[in-house]
Amino acid sequence: MSKKYRKQKQNNKLLPLIVLGGILLIAAVFLFANQGGDGGGTPSIAVDQQTIDYGDVKFNVEKTFAIKITNTGDGILRFTEDPYIEVLEGC
Repeated sequence: MSKKYRKQKQNNKLLPLIVLGGILLIAAVFLFANQGGDGGGTPSIAVDQQTIDYGDVKFNVEKTFAIKITNTGDGILRFTEDPYIEVLEGC
């Protein structure tokens, strides 16, 4: 048996392994790239204070406040729209 024939026979044994490895690698990349999931859990939003009462405030007087918002759930919290605060007059 010539050296060329032996080398070709060895390459034929490796070819299926290389092809299978390439297919597995492509499948893994495809699966990880398409993971658009929400983290596998349920998000839950919590606000540290539900109301802010400044009492009577004169017109054109600026007031500031801070609100702490946390995700108490085990999933990723995503906003589909910009968050807003509703100001109720006379409450």
